[in-house]
Amino acid sequence: MSSKRIIKKVAVLGSGVMGSRIACHFANIGMQVLLLDIVAKDADAKSRNKLVNDALTAALKSNPSPIYSKSFAKNITTGNFEDDMPKIADCDWVIEVVVERLDIKKLVFEQVEKHRKASTLITSNTSGIPIHLMTEGRSEDFRKHFCGTHFFNPPRYLKLLEIIPTNETAPEVVDFLMHFGEKYLGKTTVLAKDTPAFIGNRIGVFSIMSILHYAEKTGITIEEIDKLTGPVIGHPKSATFRTSDVVGLDTMVHVANGLSQNVRDDEAKELFQIPEFVTKMVTNNWLGSKSGQGFYKKEKVDGANQFYTLDLKTLEYQPSKKVKFPSLETTKTIDKLSDRMKVLFAAKDKAGEFYRAIFYQLFAYASNRIPEITDDLYKIDAAMNAGFGWETGPFEKWDTLGVEATLKAMETNGLKPAQWVYDMLQSGAQSFYKVENGKRLYYDIPSKTYKVIPGTEEFILLDNIRATNTIWKNSGTTITDIGDGIINLEFHTKMNTIGSEIIEGINKAITLAEQSYKGLVISNEGANFSAGANVGMIFMMAVEQEFEELNMVIKAFQNTMMRIRYSSVPVVAAPHQMALGGGCELCLHADKVVAHAELYMGLVEFGVGLIPGGGGTKEFALRLSDELQDGDIELNNFRDRFLTIGQAKVSTSAYEAFELGYLKKGRDVVVVSRNRVLSEAKRQCLVLADEGYVQPVQRKDIKVLGKSALGLGYVGANSMYSGNYISEHDVKISQKLAYVMAGGDLSQPSLVSEEYLLNLEREAFLQLCAERKTLERIQSILTGGKVLRN
Repeated sequence: MSSKRIIKKVAVLGSGVMGSRIACHFANIGMQVLLLDIVAKDADAKSRNKLVNDALTAALKSNPSPIYSKSFAKNITTGNFEDDMPKIADCDWVIEVVVERLDIKKLVFEQVEKHRKASTLITSNTSGIPIHLMTEGRSEDFRKHFCGTHFFNPPRYLKLLEIIPTNETAPEVVDFLMHFGEKYLGKTTVLAKDTPAFIGNRIGVFSIMSILHYAEKTGITIEEIDKLTGPVIGHPKSATFRTSDVVGLDTMVHVANGLSQNVRDDEAKELFQIPEFVTKMVTNNWLGSKSGQGFYKKEKVDGANQFYTLDLKTLEYQPSKKVKFPSLETTKTIDKLSDRMKVLFAAKDKAGEFYRAIFYQLFAYASNRIPEITDDLYKIDAAMNAGFGWETGPFEKWDTLGVEATLKAMETNGLKPAQWVYDMLQSGAQSFYKVENGKRLYYDIPSKTYKVIPGTEEFILLDNIRATNTIWKNSGTTITDIGDGIINLEFHTKMNTIGSEIIEGINKAITLAEQSYKGLVISNEGANFSAGANVGMIFMMAVEQEFEELNMVIKAFQNTMMRIRYSSVPVVAAPHQMALGGGCELCLHADKVVAHAELYMGLVEFGVGLIPGGGGTKEFALRLSDELQDGDIELNNFRDRFLTIGQAKVSTSAYEAFELGYLKKGRDVVVVSRNRVLSEAKRQCLVLADEGYVQPVQRKDIKVLGKSALGLGYVGANSMYSGNYISEHDVKISQKLAYVMAGGDLSQPSLVSEEYLLNLEREAFLQLCAERKTLERIQSILTGGKVLRN
């Protein structure tokens, strides 16, 4: 039944922060959405939808945006409960997102029951109210199709979607929601039991509260904890206290209090008691970002931002300080998280003490929540990874450190995990996870055997096949056989920046594909697809004035991009997150791009005083030529393409990348589920190969506009300079960009070759590398990560 169910229209009841953003995310995937809320008090006939309209407008203006493209907002229709509730009869799924009060939710469901058609899905987005209490008094069909669906905020960006059925929810409804949430909404769907705070918040709030109590007990500072609980251990930059400020202390206290009252049999329930300093902060209305101050605050001092941190003992704000730990200094050169974790947990300094105290406690707690909140350990890790942005969950961390060795260390510290952990080790199993035949398996507690993680059968995950399917590698790349005649090239340099090792890897992958395979996919599982070319290398060569060598490097980059374009087998790029500079240029030259929806793509070289030099400027001129028509539109198109590069525009989603011209309509595709990007890229590559891929011929018919476009670029740059919008050096870069995109100082529109444009592009790039102000810009990025406008 679940496979036959089709969702075309969704009703979202409640337009608050969550409701409006859930509506936006359904609009993102092409759904028609009916967003309803109450009628504001004293509303006249014309303003009955004012509350819902204002909420949606505020959501669409918020940053980061909840919607992939402004054009998708047309998928949302607004209304109110009094006038428009009958319209839910046309909806296939009704999602309730009203205030967190059971009595109000029940009133809403009473109205839903009057108007919904039979078999319509009904779900509640609650974070704490028991799901089973909501269906009291409802019909059998309602109860059968009712479930909890707990989206995490913001719904577009946080990947966790907890599915919480009642005892009466039909199994096919649960199966459908698990599948639909993952494949179409791009979520990590986790099946949770109807227990307080479900899985993500139960473990996540425990982790935060244990850290707060540790700080109260030991005197460790806010800065120290946020340094220790951020990217160094694979957690988000916001770490612990900045996260609390963003979420809001009142929200955190509300969830913690709810847990304290409702987890009567929890062996660690005392940790959900609110520390005294948090209580005082709430009394003072120091709730975090929403109130202007929390654990941190920002003030303007002499026109500059000054950041302050709360002293937890005195509750006074002090100027924020940078902190250092000896153990963290020693791990700066360790890129692999698992290797770094081993060093940190073994450290004898304050950092090591913190990690052992906090995470041993977390390991024990998570093990004891099975089978209370879930029967399966992988669900706890999945919830923490997707809901809290942890690179590794509790059991994955424990595996990294060694289960048995860590267990003994925990016991030494007076912490004892659940009995099933001892039983697992006694059975001969030494880890919570293992990889076999390209699939990741988890330890199934009831059967004492390993099983494939459900729902992952359709994914191709490089981490699972790299050990057995690697056919070539160097220091920065790995080429893997992903089956059916397709190979994959992945990058694994820092930020996946492109240097000589990646250029070598691309050429090797194309050679291998042309010799023995059907096609090549370029994708990776790093945090970002690629942050662009290695500007540090460019900077060193330019400072040393090694321009002949730099010319060769840029030529090699261009040749490699052209080899991607003109190989005898199809090349598909599968970017995600950042695809900047050279990473974007690589995608521009692929036969097809299979992009993750969260794609931040752009030619950003202007920010370091350069123009795209790896074929990016040439490619924009080529694409402009393919768009050109007779008349004024030619110069309008030129201006738009010129500004995209000149303003270093970066897409805020894959869909916006189409609007900016980085992706091609009718050719490139978007996938919302991150786990499905590589399998879809492989499928698309096979389609290209099996349809009879023909090696393209280099273009010699590119129409460039010459002086007319060059003049437009020059006038525009000078006008911006006169208005003090750009600097003198920006004018110089703009002129170089215009020169290449116009095809040079040609007296009339002409047809030129790609090689001609590449030579212009490389020459302009090298000339800018010789400019002192360009070098200053590159140095600013390298040393402080800041764009310098000199």
